[in-house]
Amino acid sequence: MSVFLGTHQNRFDAKGRVSIPASFRAALRAQAQPDESLVILRPSHLHPCIEAWPSAAFATLAGPVDSLDIFSDDHDDLAASLYADAYPIDADKEGRIILPDVLKRHANLVDEISFMGLGRVFQIWEPEAGAKRREDARARARRMTSRPATSEAAS
Repeated sequence: MSVFLGTHQNRFDAKGRVSIPASFRAALRAQAQPDESLVILRPSHLHPCIEAWPSAAFATLAGPVDSLDIFSDDHDDLAASLYADAYPIDADKEGRIILPDVLKRHANLVDEISFMGLGRVFQIWEPEAGAKRREDARARARRMTSRPATSEAAS
């Protein structure tokens, strides 16, 4: 399976388009099925960024919606949070996309953007906010890995 690796910075062109990094485009194309959008974009629930999901990965993310009673509030809430703000996007032949304004506002994107690989998905950040996120994540990861093993984990 192709994964999204690294952090890549780019800027919007005069028409408001931005190029998806070539390695990310290759990973998206490797995962895409005929008649599927290249990527599904949605606002992150946790961070001021845009999540970018290959179509198949998005279908897996949305799978739990189908297990809920279609007439329940839980179903409506989960469906609204996943689907209402999701945007299927295709790139032009140069790999450029246009981000919906609502997503650009959510991530505070103006001129420059940062694509951050997270393995099976990637995120789109305002560069300074993305750098801060990576710094915070590394600090938390160091704390997690430096914790002493509990007696349960040691057994």
